[in-house]
Amino acid sequence: MEIKGTAVKSINDFVINNYNSGYIEWFNSLSAPAKNIVKNTLSNQWYPLQEAVVEPTQKIANLFYGGDIKKAAFECGQYSAQVALNGVYKLYVKFSSPEHVVDRGSRILPAYYNPSKIIQIGREKQMVRYEMTECIGIDEVVEYRIAGWMQKALEISGCKTYSVIITESVKTNGRTVFEARWT
Repeated sequence: MEIKGTAVKSINDFVINNYNSGYIEWFNSLSAPAKNIVKNTLSNQWYPLQEAVVEPTQKIANLFYGGDIKKAAFECGQYSAQVALNGVYKLYVKFSSPEHVVDRGSRILPAYYNPSKIIQIGREKQMVRYEMTECIGIDEVVEYRIAGWMQKALEISGCKTYSVIITESVKTNGRTVFEARWT
């Protein structure tokens, strides 16, 4: 599985903007392949998932989150959404209904993760459930990163309350299911 350069760049920027004093330590903790990707990321290129997102996020968790990989990945995902949903996109999301925003989720994921597919498997008033498929190599770093991204998109869309949880993880269930709720 690969990840788009725009998502990789957001990880580097996340560290610079939130943990600037620890940036050098974080960068130096990366393997040579991960350092090369972080240092030379092109937004329109695809990169291997492990070196481009999993390893850098694990190092973020170890250095800045006391080893809490889920929290580190979730917050990196939120930051990525904040950056991606900026300018015209932010206005689009802000003036769209939460229902419309979550319905677009199946189109957004493949733009960042290749190969990937997300399908809606449940829908109720102010709730949607998605299942990720075709995601070879996905792990909980990616799951929580995506959940954070989804939650920030709901926040930007103006929901009063919102939550995104992972009800099934590839780690324990062989698939990933996200459940988003909002008011």
